[in-house]
Amino acid sequence: MAAPALRATGAIAKSPDAFRTISEVATDLDVPQHVLRFWESRFTQIKPVKRAGGRRFYRPDDVDLLRGIRALLYVDGLTIRGVQKILKERGLRHVVMMGRGQAPAPYAAPPKAAAPAPAEKKPEPKKRPSHLRAVPSPMSLPFFDLMEDAPAKPAEVKSAPAPKAVPVAAPMDGLAGEERIKLKTILAELEGLKKGLVQARKRATI
Repeated sequence: MAAPALRATGAIAKSPDAFRTISEVATDLDVPQHVLRFWESRFTQIKPVKRAGGRRFYRPDDVDLLRGIRALLYVDGLTIRGVQKILKERGLRHVVMMGRGQAPAPYAAPPKAAAPAPAEKKPEPKKRPSHLRAVPSPMSLPFFDLMEDAPAKPAEVKSAPAPKAVPVAAPMDGLAGEERIKLKTILAELEGLKKGLVQARKRATI
């Protein structure tokens, strides 16, 4: 097994995959330790491994994330809220790649849900003027239903009223004297008229 490489200061150099303490990360990023603790309280994505006694150990991805956050705050001049927004919209991987010095993939905003198409409005039925009444179809009237179901009845024939009896003229013998005189006078006048008509016809034929 090859012996670990030594730094210029004489300390043993750690493997790139080794965990780092908070003091080592603070030295590497040139950031005070209390700032790293503050960032941890503001960015829930920072999750170092905590051992007994509350000691923090940072994995390589944790260090890259802190380095990306440092670049957004100190180089790009974003606020804490601005970095939180980037982590929320672009994701943790985007900031980790920035910490590694790699160009992150271009950000594409999530597609917005298409607004539902407005429902087509059905044409409202035309209102009938108040002065016109709705007349039902004559074939749907109950009268015709009853006519179809009811058996045909023979037409009732009304009997003509019996003619009133005409009183028979009383015989001449039973008439009073004055009535006889009136009847005789009328008969005489009729006879005279009859004779006048006969004479007029004879004259017309001559």
